[in-house]
Amino acid sequence: MEKALWYLLTATRGGENRARIIDALSDRPMNANELAEELDVGYKTIRHHMDQLIEHDVVEPGDTDYAKLYFLTDRFERNRETFEEIMERID
Repeated sequence: MEKALWYLLTATRGGENRARIIDALSDRPMNANELAEELDVGYKTIRHHMDQLIEHDVVEPGDTDYAKLYFLTDRFERNRETFEEIMERID
């Protein structure tokens, strides 16, 4: 998970937005529209980042198709400290 977080947050252009998504989902589960509004980012941009976060097991979708909520995975939560350390280093 550490390598995936370094890649997602620092090695690609969208790292800042992915970090903001993780922070937002730390407060509560949200759907893509809510995230787009909360972060003032386009819906398609959110969907792109969500696909990346899902692929790397940071975020998981809920079971419903309509207004699907996204949650941080248990695996991410076990590695939250790594996320926090990365964020401190890049700030």
